[in-house]
Amino acid sequence: MNKILLLILIFIGASFSTVEAQFGVPGAAAKPKALPGTAGDQTPKGTSKISGTVLDSTSAKAVEFASIALYNKKTGQAVDGTVADEKGKFELTKVLEGEYKLLFSFIGYGNKTVDNITLVKGQQLDLGTIKLSSNTKTLDEVTVTGQAALIEEKVDRLVYNAEKDIAAKGGDATDILRKVPLLTVDLDGNVSLRGSQNIRVLINNKPSTIIASSVADALKQIPADQIKTVEVITSPSAKYDAEGSGGIINIITKKNSLQGLNLNVDAGVGNRGSMLSLNGGYRKGKAGFTIGGFGRGMYNTITKTNLDQTSTINDVTTLTRQSGDGNSKGLFGQYNIGFDYDLAKNQSITAGVRYGVRNMISEQDLVTNIFRNNVSESASNRFVDAKNLSGTVDVNLDYLRTFKPQQEWSISTLYSRNGLTNNFDANLMNGGGELTNREKNINKNVNQEFTFQTDYQTPIKKNQLLEFGGKGIFREVNSDFKFLKAGSTGEFVPDVNQAAGELTYHQNIAAAYTSYTYTTKKRYTLKGGLRYEHTFIDASNREGNLGVGNYGVLVPSVNASKTIKGTTLKLGYNRRIQRPGLAQLNPNVNTANPQNITVGNPELRPELTNNFELGVSKNIKKTYINATFFGRATNNAISQVRSPSDTLDGAIETKFENVGKQHAYGANIFANIAATSKISVGLFSNIFYSTLTGRAIGESGLSEEITNEGWNVSGGVFSQATFKNGWGAQAFGFLQGNQVQLQGMQGGFGFYTVGIKKDFKNKKGSIGLAAENFLSKRFNIHTEFDSRESTLNFNQVSDVYLYNRGIRMTFTYKIGKMTMDAPKRKAKGVTNDDVKSEGGQQSGPAPAAGGSQPR
Repeated sequence: MNKILLLILIFIGASFSTVEAQFGVPGAAAKPKALPGTAGDQTPKGTSKISGTVLDSTSAKAVEFASIALYNKKTGQAVDGTVADEKGKFELTKVLEGEYKLLFSFIGYGNKTVDNITLVKGQQLDLGTIKLSSNTKTLDEVTVTGQAALIEEKVDRLVYNAEKDIAAKGGDATDILRKVPLLTVDLDGNVSLRGSQNIRVLINNKPSTIIASSVADALKQIPADQIKTVEVITSPSAKYDAEGSGGIINIITKKNSLQGLNLNVDAGVGNRGSMLSLNGGYRKGKAGFTIGGFGRGMYNTITKTNLDQTSTINDVTTLTRQSGDGNSKGLFGQYNIGFDYDLAKNQSITAGVRYGVRNMISEQDLVTNIFRNNVSESASNRFVDAKNLSGTVDVNLDYLRTFKPQQEWSISTLYSRNGLTNNFDANLMNGGGELTNREKNINKNVNQEFTFQTDYQTPIKKNQLLEFGGKGIFREVNSDFKFLKAGSTGEFVPDVNQAAGELTYHQNIAAAYTSYTYTTKKRYTLKGGLRYEHTFIDASNREGNLGVGNYGVLVPSVNASKTIKGTTLKLGYNRRIQRPGLAQLNPNVNTANPQNITVGNPELRPELTNNFELGVSKNIKKTYINATFFGRATNNAISQVRSPSDTLDGAIETKFENVGKQHAYGANIFANIAATSKISVGLFSNIFYSTLTGRAIGESGLSEEITNEGWNVSGGVFSQATFKNGWGAQAFGFLQGNQVQLQGMQGGFGFYTVGIKKDFKNKKGSIGLAAENFLSKRFNIHTEFDSRESTLNFNQVSDVYLYNRGIRMTFTYKIGKMTMDAPKRKAKGVTNDDVKSEGGQQSGPAPAAGGSQPR
């Protein structure tokens, strides 16, 4: 009985402001009167009764827990209220005789008023069926007409609504992320936020080992037309894991809560890739099932490279000149099945299994000429076949209990396992084309983790929210690598000059947080929090324990916002931690190109970053403008350090080290112009100045300081338009300038795409055409690393030519008939925000789709 009374109070209280505004009731801002049966109730009791049933106008199904409020027609005051039961039925008893009106309301539906109700003493009035209409169509029309929903801004994040992107159909997540303000995506798919690749990528608020190995490769598995929104969280609160020094990117995929059976078919074919996606769902009553599969093939990806590098050791200068012709092809897949069930009106469970597969094969023909003190020493040809394969499974089970609006408790669990193979085979030929040797690198990794977390939030009064929770992550990484060598016809045997090895890395994390949000009547919002994380590490190889110690970190965060005459000001501070990822820890020596060697470091420590930002946004007629000024200071930074190889003259070896400090200061500027109700144009730019300081071991064996600084500039423009008869068009262009690195400068690049789409008359399908970089034969990325003024004494210049001119045709069709169901809160899921992946990026999983529910 107490639970029923609590629900009545919740829904009637939530309805008061809407009701009073609609009927023009005096004293709308006053405190509502107590309802009958509650403390302080002074309402007289009568003998009349009103009953009826609330149904959906389309499906004729019950609208569970719809709110019903009874108003005195003469005074306009609320005198009674209730909520419908699971079958939509309601009763108001002990009502006095008189004239009344009833208001029916529920989230997702338009309000309905039954007027001119006159009761006499003892009357039993049955209103029969009351039908509520979904307001979803109205909301959709507002979104399309205004074009203002492309970018949404909240106190701690920027939201990009990807559903409007018609040019990305048939592409993958990287095609969407390229168009999101604040983000930079290079032509290899590596993502940066305000110039930092130390970010965390989540899918539906959840992490996954599918991304832990490589963000760039994992994003290729996510179909663009399944992405609903992209959230860029520049100032994460204490609810989020402390990982991700640059911020968090949360990709929300599409989902529906409709009743019935549906199947969506999406397909695309082009000169550089093809895709096929099938996603379906079935919902009846309290249970829902989803199943989906996506496959994408990539081909005709051609790359040409030139490399010149010099190094001086013991007064001997070695010049290496290389040219390479390469191509790559790959198959990417993602398959999922999900289930959710409403245990009761305020309890639900969600479960899901997701499997991702990546098969990437690259071939490169390298021609190498080596000169020592300007004298030609050798010429060789090397054909390399590299395989990057992975299979990932994520299994989640989540429970959510809602007590009242904004008061809820959740338990979330996640098991994730990723098997990764990163091998290469190489055939070596002399200058005459004769096979002289064969090499093979076998590098197998298994990354698995289990996460358990619980979260609770409750409102305090009407303008305050308290949140707290705890979390445990149990992670294990295993790596087994070996280097084999053979003659032109012999068997492969271990190379005595390249040690094989194993790495076992246990990383367990215990965390707890509390967060508090306060909003004033004058539209001030303050959100502060504190999080503590303790990391326990046990790392070992064949030689024994590596001695990587445990560590704890206290992470504060503060976000504040204020709206003044249509102008919103935001101020934020947070501290973040960046743990090294698998690719950085793995000590495997990658000599696919022996002149350009890479190796990980299992003894890496985390880096700590303090972030500050000040933002201002305003709507000026049809133009939305946002400008954010930020500062970022990182200590113990994880960076790539290059130096001449100790084992091979002329080769450059790249290692990951905790080298020093990184500071960045700059601004992000974004403007969206609604030229008409059908056409919008957006402009954005990212400008910041960075300084980097580190240390490296020079030829003398002594540590020396390395510094570099400079401007980083990027920007772009995009536009979209809708026309009559279902036609639409979109265009996008982006330019990235040179990027400052510790030992040099990485070259910039450009990218552009246009697309058109035609919706079928029945609105169930569409056909589209998109083209990218069609005016250019290739792009050149020119990169130079120079340490000739230090005792490292090397110079490396590379040119990478990418042939990525592309065109694709897309097709989509929806099968099945769905009816609107009352939206319900589903159980939340795990969000791990804590591993730095290949290229310095953040990782994160993905079971069932969901909204923005931070952890």
